[in-house]
Amino acid sequence: MTISDLRNAAADSGAPSATGTGTPEATGAVVRPGKPKEPRTWRSYSVYLGLALIFAYCLAPFYWMLVSSFRRTADIFDNTLLPAPFSLENYAKVFDGSTMFGQALLNSLIVAGTTTVFALLLGVFAAYAISRLNFRFKSVILGVIIATSMFPGISVVVPLLRLFTDLGWINTYQAMIVPSLSFAIPLAVWNLTTFMKALPFDLEEAAMIDGCTKWQAFRRVLLPLAAPGVFTTAILTFIHSWNEFIIALSMINDPKIQTATVAISKFTGATEFQAPFGEQMAAGVIVTVPLVIMVLIFQRRIVEGLTAGASK
Repeated sequence: MTISDLRNAAADSGAPSATGTGTPEATGAVVRPGKPKEPRTWRSYSVYLGLALIFAYCLAPFYWMLVSSFRRTADIFDNTLLPAPFSLENYAKVFDGSTMFGQALLNSLIVAGTTTVFALLLGVFAAYAISRLNFRFKSVILGVIIATSMFPGISVVVPLLRLFTDLGWINTYQAMIVPSLSFAIPLAVWNLTTFMKALPFDLEEAAMIDGCTKWQAFRRVLLPLAAPGVFTTAILTFIHSWNEFIIALSMINDPKIQTATVAISKFTGATEFQAPFGEQMAAGVIVTVPLVIMVLIFQRRIVEGLTAGASK
């Protein structure tokens, strides 16, 4: 009997072939059925419904502001979900020159940008000292820094107004930047301290063993690793400074220096008793959209920076 005859006989009897071919049933292999997909329950649908309600609640005011900005002045009180007819009349009035809104946007950019730069410079060094150096009352100092940000802005307006009047700072950029720093620096210190505490000390020590000084180890090793936290802090600080209103309204009377938030509040209609709702809606969209776009573009970095120090 040849080898071919033995193979044919084994195949006819249902035994596994020498080459390992055959169905799982014929070879005796165990067949494990796939895990059946669990049907969705009312709880899973309730989660999606809750998220949809929260999403609608948060975006409804912005949607109505956007729709109202594209209505004509005569149609500003319509309740339709979409503007009919579609008009850019309000946006043209915002930038017609009488409101000086373009200059106000530039002023907001100057104030928010300068505040962010100084807050990061001071916050990085303060956070490094608190998180990496050993000295007495370190926790107390951090607590005092955080406590300074708990004072509402309106509570410091009168003292600052008196101080800046004596210094001759009224109607100047520093009258808005310095108070903004008092709220931006605690935010920067807190975020960066939490982030730097999560970074391992071994990397910094290894760099110093390789010949780096304390400053070189900070600049070449620690600071690049802290980039996500610094980036997140910069965005949060910029948004806070961009939206500031109370200090800018109290310290600035000159339309050439006022920020965008103050300029919107001072829009006037064609008559004394007319409120320019359409122009205010259009200006609000212009102020808000850049922040929304920035957050959407860098949302991954923001989340990484906020959650980086949550676990080790």
